[in-house]
Amino acid sequence: MNTTEAKNVDEYIAEFPEEVQEKMKLMRSLIQQVAPEAAESIAYHMPAYKLNKKPMVYFGGFANHLGFYATPVTHEHFKDQLSDYKKGKGSVQFPHSEPLPEQLIKEMIQFKVNDLSKASNSSL
Repeated sequence: MNTTEAKNVDEYIAEFPEEVQEKMKLMRSLIQQVAPEAAESIAYHMPAYKLNKKPMVYFGGFANHLGFYATPVTHEHFKDQLSDYKKGKGSVQFPHSEPLPEQLIKEMIQFKVNDLSKASNSSL
């Protein structure tokens, strides 16, 4: 994982090899397509996206994979679709040797957007 102090997502992505940068740019694009209103920043030394001031998703570059973090509730909901990937409680590893599962990632982001929207509406 990148442990430098990138000031923004462009700087973070630029620190990786070109083939990894392309996957990160795609991941960023998928997030922005599904949740254009999400605020982008760097948190935990990786790109972070918040919606309604609450964490939505993160991604990070590693030697052999792109890590995607959409919280345990999201990963649990998609556990069957993620069964071919190495995962943790709230994370999944997409290997650099395979294309990103774009549709699945978009569905996971949309699930998280809906979850945060419900939480925001219930606190009004």
